[in-house]
Amino acid sequence: MKKLLFTVLVFILSTHLLAAQGIVSLYSGTIPNSIASSVQEISITLASGVQVSDVVQPTLQVFRPAKDKANGTAVIICPGGGYVRLSMDNEGTAVAKRLNEMGITAFVLKYRLPNDQSQPDKATTPLLDAQQALRLVRQKAAEYGVNPARIGLLGFSAGGHLAATVGTHFAKPAGENQDNTSVRPDFLVLLYPVISFTDSLAHAGSRKSLLGDAPTPDQIRLYSNEQQVTAQTPPTFLMHAADDKTVKVQNSLRFYEACLRNGVPVEMHLYPKGGHGFGLNNKTTKDAWIDRFQNWLDANGWLNR
Repeated sequence: MKKLLFTVLVFILSTHLLAAQGIVSLYSGTIPNSIASSVQEISITLASGVQVSDVVQPTLQVFRPAKDKANGTAVIICPGGGYVRLSMDNEGTAVAKRLNEMGITAFVLKYRLPNDQSQPDKATTPLLDAQQALRLVRQKAAEYGVNPARIGLLGFSAGGHLAATVGTHFAKPAGENQDNTSVRPDFLVLLYPVISFTDSLAHAGSRKSLLGDAPTPDQIRLYSNEQQVTAQTPPTFLMHAADDKTVKVQNSLRFYEACLRNGVPVEMHLYPKGGHGFGLNNKTTKDAWIDRFQNWLDANGWLNR
């Protein structure tokens, strides 16, 4: 009986260690690029987990690994949802807990979604929040026990577009916050990502949500991230399913090719099937992309203490 109670206690404690350690506001004062409005956050629970929309107060949900596993690497997770909603569990907390098992400190970013009612310039709002998330984690690196030079950005679908935008637009940070904290991720993880806003490849819903019904050619070019890759783009891990009918696999292919042209270290894993939005578990294969990602991290030294 005592042994059973001890086992249960260990399970409860280990589960607690893999649970969220708190929620942190991205901004300590006035939220940039925001105006007073009647917009209020909406949260619904579906079979795939919690989804939120109309975010007004952007936050980071903190997940810390057990102390004896922590290796100093951090990953900020950008859930997808077409820049209309955020899949907070399927493409957020579930991934954070798996990263904790690798010794990685994870942060699930609840970023503001483009909204004309609450934002003067909706096109820059997600980028502002993602860059601020990088600033915040770097500035509080000692508090979180992470190495400020080992912070990656991971994004699914439209969250992948946001991560790719951060990874290719860091030279000129958005907004007026011009402190010296770097907003360049140390590595990128792009999972069935929206990459291009060109007519032939764009996920129409994501482009419309971010840029409106009639984006200019310059806007399309600026937010087509395969056209923004340089030699300074962070090392990148890509994953996509070839039969994805929501976001064409060519999005990942074009970014991969751009990385090769510019000498950026890149690894890509393509699955014949899986569709879109499967999060951690592609049910069409026994191969787990998260294991391939762990191998990539290990090969690059990001899992070393």
